[in-house]
Amino acid sequence: MSNERFSAAPKGTPKGADGRGYHHGDLRNGLLQAAREILEEESLAALTLRAVARKAGVSHAAPYRHFPNHEALLVELSVEGFDELRGAIGEAAKAQGSESDKIATIGAAYMRFVAQRPALARLMFGGQLPNRDQFPELEKKADSIGNEIGAALHDSALGLAVWSAVHGLAMLVLENVIDLGQRRSGLHVLPARAEIILRSLFSTERD
Repeated sequence: MSNERFSAAPKGTPKGADGRGYHHGDLRNGLLQAAREILEEESLAALTLRAVARKAGVSHAAPYRHFPNHEALLVELSVEGFDELRGAIGEAAKAQGSESDKIATIGAAYMRFVAQRPALARLMFGGQLPNRDQFPELEKKADSIGNEIGAALHDSALGLAVWSAVHGLAMLVLENVIDLGQRRSGLHVLPARAEIILRSLFSTERD
């Protein structure tokens, strides 16, 4: 977590790189988009409020209009990530088929999110946010992932088991502990690999 000290932003309308004033919503969305790009294209260490302002083309003080500190920005990125992941799981759950088919499809959607947003996935589930208990919305969004999987499978315990399996697999891959083909071919192969593994793991139909 950054130990930078932050000052309040001065009053006045922030200006973009072309000198045009930002509307309230445009500034916030522009800052978040810049933050997402820095996170995935560079690193979490590079994701400072100053870097976000520079990439968005606004003054260094502008981000403080929406994010009082570095932690607040990371929390917002994580909340958005959980919403995106939950939406992907919800779409995958609409697929028809047996229970093992649905598990495989949900697992593939989960792994696809991780493959497309590896740095964000690390932020959402990693130790970069040690004060999670101070952000009830963040805890609620994280819980929603397990709840979404459980609801899709009509079994909360099974949902937790599936979540644990696919998430553990994803983290092992991201930390380069195991190779599912990503070292040679890239992260895009992971959804299909996850489907195969989950079908094998949850292949037994239950009463």
